[in-house]
Amino acid sequence: MLLALAGCQQKDAGAKRIAYTGPLLETDNVVTLLSDSARLHIRLTAPLEQRFENSDILYPKGVSVTFYDKPGKLVINTLNARWGKFDNAKQLYIMRGAVQVANVPQQQTLHTEELFYNRAQQKIYTDSAMFVRVQTPTEVLTGYGLTANQDFSRYGIHRPVGTFTLDQAQTLGK
Repeated sequence: MLLALAGCQQKDAGAKRIAYTGPLLETDNVVTLLSDSARLHIRLTAPLEQRFENSDILYPKGVSVTFYDKPGKLVINTLNARWGKFDNAKQLYIMRGAVQVANVPQQQTLHTEELFYNRAQQKIYTDSAMFVRVQTPTEVLTGYGLTANQDFSRYGIHRPVGTFTLDQAQTLGK
């Protein structure tokens, strides 16, 4: 009789439940439009979107965000990355891997490896240790750490390293 009771206890101990932590929903070829008063402000596209129980969203195959002017007609800014995540608790987008931001009217581009976008504050920024490269029509600026407004028309590099004319940068390979 003791053997029968011992056998039952071992079976119960082995039947542990494993909590699923993967995505609850996966969607291919996502296009998300954010508008206000029937005016398009932001367009997000991604080849794959994964939504989790805590409302976080993962873009493991890349993400592209397009910002429009107030009437919603002209493209002001684009943001592209190889990987992205929306952290719902912080209301923050995290972009990684060959991140590029381009201000279309001012012909400025930013290249970095990691970038944060806070939609509520309409702010784009990097960690202070992250290398950034900004190219304008006439010069190339390099440094570490950057803070910019959402449309990338105003920005500041925290620790500037170098400023080169476009010709100098091409000669130096920067």
